[in-house]
Amino acid sequence: MNTEMLDRLSTRGREFLGVRYPFICGAMTWVSEPALVAAVGNAGGFGCLAAGNMPRKLLEGQINETRKLSDRPFGVNLITIAPMYKEHLELVSKMGIPFVVFAGSFPRRSEIRIAKDAGARVLCFASTHSIAERMIRYGADALILEGMEAGGHVGRVTLTILLQQVLFQVDDVPIFVAGGIATGRMCAHMILMGASGVQLGTRFAVAKESPAHPEFKKAFMKAQARDAVATPQFDSRLPVVAVRALRNEATVDFSNLQLQLLDELNRGTLSREQAQNRVEEFWMGRLRTAVIDGDVSHGSMMAGQSVGLVSAEMKVQEIMDELLADTETELRRVHNLTC
Repeated sequence: MNTEMLDRLSTRGREFLGVRYPFICGAMTWVSEPALVAAVGNAGGFGCLAAGNMPRKLLEGQINETRKLSDRPFGVNLITIAPMYKEHLELVSKMGIPFVVFAGSFPRRSEIRIAKDAGARVLCFASTHSIAERMIRYGADALILEGMEAGGHVGRVTLTILLQQVLFQVDDVPIFVAGGIATGRMCAHMILMGASGVQLGTRFAVAKESPAHPEFKKAFMKAQARDAVATPQFDSRLPVVAVRALRNEATVDFSNLQLQLLDELNRGTLSREQAQNRVEEFWMGRLRTAVIDGDVSHGSMMAGQSVGLVSAEMKVQEIMDELLADTETELRRVHNLTC
């Protein structure tokens, strides 16, 4: 496929990731497993294994399996608020993973240093201008600028604002953008604005290589953008990272859980750290219920608002081919307007 325009405009992102095309498949717990990650890499993109809170041995096995399925670069996404986080960081450093992506919350300077000392390039999420500056100071090699339109753990600022506050102002490191993106035409405009590349998650969640349950995929393909809602925080004493997911019984259950935990905090029967762990355990457990068991009513259906643009289950190669063709076509259309 002729991607001359895309190649010319995305050199920084392609060279940083070591891939043919600067499209990242975002890490999704229970979804971004070896088959999907390898398929993205083999199609010329960049896949990320989702460590979630899996046992150390299981993560090691998934890393080895991905290496067997593909010789292309890939990253491992570590959830900084997961109970297994420290063991995961030690493991990826020991195994010489070339790319480490910190997610969930924000890593300490020392944790970024551990990954870099092991030879990894570090990508950090940024959901505000101040976080972007802090992650660069801490040593991040690249940023994933993610708007609140994204699925899973999200910030409170839209991508359109972050583009103006960060992408247009910061040039210290490559900046990849994410949140609400599902089409090649949109990818083209992100590249034209200066993004080094684009991350998509929801689009790949329904790929044929995705291990997600058929009922999970079917619910995604039926959903509208407005169905993907972010969870509220009821009290500052129990800080929770907002989670965007399809509205269902799990959304109600999470609200009830917060009220229960706040009551226990008031009575002194639970520490703040224990309460936050309970929150993460809830999402990790309910996510498995949805993705693996196919319970779309009581499981956590983490999805970005781009779910409204997802209408078919396609092979990863087909998704990539469509993205590339539409990106290149739009880049050429815009170029012709200026000539």
